[in-house]
Amino acid sequence: MKILYVHERFGALAGAEANAHITATELGRRGHELGILHGPSTGKNEAGWQTTFPNRFPLTAGSTAEATRAALRTFQPAVVYVHKMSDLAVISALVDSGVPLVRMVHDHDIYCMRSYKYDYFTREICTRPASLACIVPCLASVVRNPDGGFPLKWVSYTAKKREIALNRQFRRMVVVTTYMRDELLKNGFDANRIRIHAPVPRMGDPNLRSSFSDRNLILYAGQIIRGKGVDVLLEALAKVKSKFECIILGDGNHRQYCEDLNRRLGLADRVHFKGFIPQDELKGYYRECSMVALSSVWPEPIATIGLEVMRYALPVVAFDAGGIKDWLLDGHNGYLVPWMDRDAFAARTDELLQNKAKAREMGENGLKLVSERYDFEGYIGDLEVLFAEVAREKVGK
Repeated sequence: MKILYVHERFGALAGAEANAHITATELGRRGHELGILHGPSTGKNEAGWQTTFPNRFPLTAGSTAEATRAALRTFQPAVVYVHKMSDLAVISALVDSGVPLVRMVHDHDIYCMRSYKYDYFTREICTRPASLACIVPCLASVVRNPDGGFPLKWVSYTAKKREIALNRQFRRMVVVTTYMRDELLKNGFDANRIRIHAPVPRMGDPNLRSSFSDRNLILYAGQIIRGKGVDVLLEALAKVKSKFECIILGDGNHRQYCEDLNRRLGLADRVHFKGFIPQDELKGYYRECSMVALSSVWPEPIATIGLEVMRYALPVVAFDAGGIKDWLLDGHNGYLVPWMDRDAFAARTDELLQNKAKAREMGENGLKLVSERYDFEGYIGDLEVLFAEVAREKVGK
């Protein structure tokens, strides 16, 4: 089958790019012919992407609609698989083409003008669909500009509603959790067109198990930005009664604030910021880790780091935010703590640090769950079935 991927970038960058590349690589190995319609290069692992996508169609600035139509004429795909793409000219050209369209929903970009579904100042999670409330009281028309230059940018409410309307015409919307499915339903998407396909984490080392030593090591691995709640984690750790050490891995624009807070809370001798480290070095921490802290206070679509650490039989403590509850079963493979409840987070942390038998049991439960539910061969097979299904449907169904 000819499958045309569509993505705003070309090359490695973050989770969306990793998912696009790993699925396409396996689909190519299974005999499917692959192409990609893409935006600018990230400058990372371009050689790998060129190998995976032998048919490449760059989007030309100022004429993205024509570039889209030309790619469809040249490649003639049976199915188009759209990942992250907000260019309405591209989306409109794809919809008008009549080619079966499948959309992978990685995050909240499609239906949230701020893209992260929570208020930056109050940190309250938004539970509304896209509506005029996004303008007042949310003030989401003016958002932070991550692309450099002027720090703020304007987002059009009318354009966002048009983006939602265009995406509703896709044959299938692929989401990662029940929570993400429900967000689409709030925004008027057809339940019959939504499929849940959770991404599969990297395979763990079957011989690696933590020692659960008296070091009582707590691990956080991820971005250090405000939505990830590292500051809230520090405030919770200040309430932990057990002896512990915490390693914070990662970087971001909230790191300096969190390091200052760490000192003010008197945690500098127990909580250490190590910055970004290569993936292979994580195993050294997994060997000593007693639990993994997931402190996100924004509504995570899924938080794949949790799935990854379960491969190493490690229990997780996390706030109940977004799609985390799809895989973190409270009391089974860790603890799901009420949102922003620092006292509860500290109490559950103490429980795992003081009862290593329970921590080990929960870690093994997590390994069993992730091994049974998140199987890579099954994940790719389900995508193949989905693509074949939409390719057979009549146009306009």
